[in-house]
Amino acid sequence: MYDSFHLLWEKEKNEGLPFWQIVMEEDMSEQNISKEEAFHNMTLMYQAMKDSDLAYDPALKSNSGLSGTDGAKLHQYRANGNMICNGFIGDVMERALKVSESNACMKRIVAAPTAGSCGVVPAVLLTAQQHFDLSDEEMTKALFVAGGIGGIIASRACIAGAEGGCQAEIGSASAMAAGALAYLRDGNGETIANAAALALKNLLGLACDPVAGLVEVPCVKRNVIGAVNAVTSADLSLAGIQSKIPPDEVIDAMKSIGKRMDESLRETGTGGLAATPTGMEYKKRLR
Repeated sequence: MYDSFHLLWEKEKNEGLPFWQIVMEEDMSEQNISKEEAFHNMTLMYQAMKDSDLAYDPALKSNSGLSGTDGAKLHQYRANGNMICNGFIGDVMERALKVSESNACMKRIVAAPTAGSCGVVPAVLLTAQQHFDLSDEEMTKALFVAGGIGGIIASRACIAGAEGGCQAEIGSASAMAAGALAYLRDGNGETIANAAALALKNLLGLACDPVAGLVEVPCVKRNVIGAVNAVTSADLSLAGIQSKIPPDEVIDAMKSIGKRMDESLRETGTGGLAATPTGMEYKKRLR
């Protein structure tokens, strides 16, 4: 897998291949599979994202009781005509909540790149398909773009909250979604990488502080923030607004910040929101 945006977009410029195809060919090489197999596998992944959205149960609560039904509340709020962020952003917010709540309720989701950040990419891509009337084939290509971005981050830094904090989970997912959305709006490799950099920059330093050690609070709501951040970052990049720090250096900064984070802020459930009086009370009650 590529470990540099710079290398990937240099290949795009020199060989005239689109970003998604370069990623797919790398996947083919790593797994020793054909183009048809690689594309089919990613199509199935996208279908699983669709299914995770459709399977949301508005009445279901997680075993802890900390998650569930918020997606339904937001849906009703929108239906009543009260939503400030309606339209595209409203759809993104609702989907991000629903998919991440489904994860907390033990339903089937796609870890993109992790289970804790599973709502970000589908929220953005499914909404884009709906609003822009895009084919499943085009969405599969966008998912290759997202996967390539995730692969670069994983190779260059990390995607695990236990290693890099929530910046490595929600931040990476937001970067993946931003780049994929930029691709769907005809962005080239440089625009895609810039969108990813802008998204990741906005979430640098985000702690991983799950209350009671569960991937529910504050994780579910952070999926909403990550998804909305992805949309705004894609728009900035498509408008020609550049990250002053190159994308690869942004990832390196995330890695450096993660290493400097105290372990209480890296998925141990012992710092941040998890260590608040209310967070500790939830932990005590659930034990």
